[in-house]
Amino acid sequence: MIQVTVWNEFRHEKENEVVRNIYPDGIHMQIASFLKEAGYVTQTATLDEAEHGLTEEVLAKTDCLIWWGHMAHDAVDEEIVSRVQKHVLRGMGLVVLHSGHMSKIFMRLMGTSCDLKWREADERERLFVVDPTHPIAEGIPESFELLKEEMYGEHFDIPAPDETVFLSWFEGGNVFRSGITYKRGNGRIFYFQPGHESYPTYYNEWVQKVIINGVKWCSENRRTYPVYGNQKPFYAIEGSNEK
Repeated sequence: MIQVTVWNEFRHEKENEVVRNIYPDGIHMQIASFLKEAGYVTQTATLDEAEHGLTEEVLAKTDCLIWWGHMAHDAVDEEIVSRVQKHVLRGMGLVVLHSGHMSKIFMRLMGTSCDLKWREADERERLFVVDPTHPIAEGIPESFELLKEEMYGEHFDIPAPDETVFLSWFEGGNVFRSGITYKRGNGRIFYFQPGHESYPTYYNEWVQKVIINGVKWCSENRRTYPVYGNQKPFYAIEGSNEK
């Protein structure tokens, strides 16, 4: 049984009436609701909880962590970032959504600025499946449209993705690598662009399906973590004191 933790900074919903009307219980609770319907064991965590809700105990039993953040990236404690990074490297999956591209954890794992072009203009977005063989694209049509989204545009300052699953076109003419994957250590990472807080994006059936698929794919790679450091020889080495 896949165990998921949905993390959300949970600040917009408290401070902005528009966002609160769309996600009255928080973005994390909406995401958790459709993951539960998909059969995943799901819990949530938020920024203002002790240790941001991401204790060693929580992460140890998390197969995949979903990360949503925007206005409070700087408020995330570096110790917690290092803790999450350690668990990703040891095999925990990570799904980073929308403006989580500028989160400390995503930037740490990417090693680049992760910056991009953006625009808030209530414009249409069409997402195209550019790798229909990928498990994250399973059951998704060749393309689907969101009536309103925040534009994210190239160039996206990230390392070359291991795989590009989705490519987006926006009404204003920009394009964006909107669904990409990476492997870091034992962990799998999926970044998915849609999800601006002032639009009901996480109620869209195809967005939900992509996230459900992404969680499954990111959770499938857990295995024994290698032992690093000094290695004793398997056999005696002639002329050496090592055994």
